[in-house]
Amino acid sequence: MSADRFLTPDMQAMLAESSLMFLQLFTELTVLFLAISFVVGLINQKLPAEKIQRLLGARSGRGYLTAAGLGAVTPFCSCSTIPMLVGLLKARAGFGPTMTFLFTSPLLNPIVIALFIPVLGLKVTLWYAGLALTASLLAGYLLQLFRFDRFIKAEMLESQPSGCGSKSSGSSCSSDGGGCSTPAPVSVWQKAWADSWSLFKSMFPYMVIAMLIGAFVHGFVPADFFAEVASADNPAAVPVAALIGIPLYMRVTAIMPLVGSFLAKGVSMGAIIALVIGSGGASLPEVILLRRLFYWPLLAAFLAVIFSMAVIGGFAFDHIIVV
Repeated sequence: MSADRFLTPDMQAMLAESSLMFLQLFTELTVLFLAISFVVGLINQKLPAEKIQRLLGARSGRGYLTAAGLGAVTPFCSCSTIPMLVGLLKARAGFGPTMTFLFTSPLLNPIVIALFIPVLGLKVTLWYAGLALTASLLAGYLLQLFRFDRFIKAEMLESQPSGCGSKSSGSSCSSDGGGCSTPAPVSVWQKAWADSWSLFKSMFPYMVIAMLIGAFVHGFVPADFFAEVASADNPAAVPVAALIGIPLYMRVTAIMPLVGSFLAKGVSMGAIIALVIGSGGASLPEVILLRRLFYWPLLAAFLAVIFSMAVIGGFAFDHIIVV
């Protein structure tokens, strides 16, 4: 008996939407992950680690501002920041500035700002950018101050051995003490690809789980669900919007076209801002990937920062900022 007979037309449509979303996520994130990690691998070989440490050090405010600027010019979504995050951590960039980059990249990149201006106007855009930037800098500084860097999984940042006797070096050692043969030279391109492929393989199972969850949520959560639970007459609309946004894999670029519809249905500007920050700054797929890099205390701190940023920003737009 066909399974279609047990599925309503609505369920079939949701399954089709989820399947399409999974294929899109799988293709997009695989290409982005490999491409970004490959480019980061090249940069780490061409740019000395000492220079990265000077540019993104945590001992001066300049490192935090540089990291925020880097995040503001890289058009990454919450998941595609992971390869860049790993590259910065491997280069021993300052932990606080690196976390500042992780917060700013999906929230303040050029595409987000370019969409904000025509949809919500220049004033709202400037307030949003100022709040996101200030909160990201403060969060990065506080995480560094309280030494949350001790909750990074060190094994994920270890470089693959390339010396005599390593599998990747191509050298061979004789058992009679004659030493190692000279390994074949490896180009920077080959090394960057090997590093990016190694990182991809280690993250792939987590990526598949993340994409399955993201696709399921996308297909089975009704489009009007947010408008119903975050209406203006709900006093908890802002925190509810933040809580809804964080598990979703929904880019800011996908939310902005819906803003007009949300406003028409009575959703407050604060709830919209909370949804934008919550869904743009974090997502359940990203949390699954970060779990491969972070221990629970740092992961919980990351989520707390995004939720706090979303709630504070939402209440500020509803009660303080006149738009």
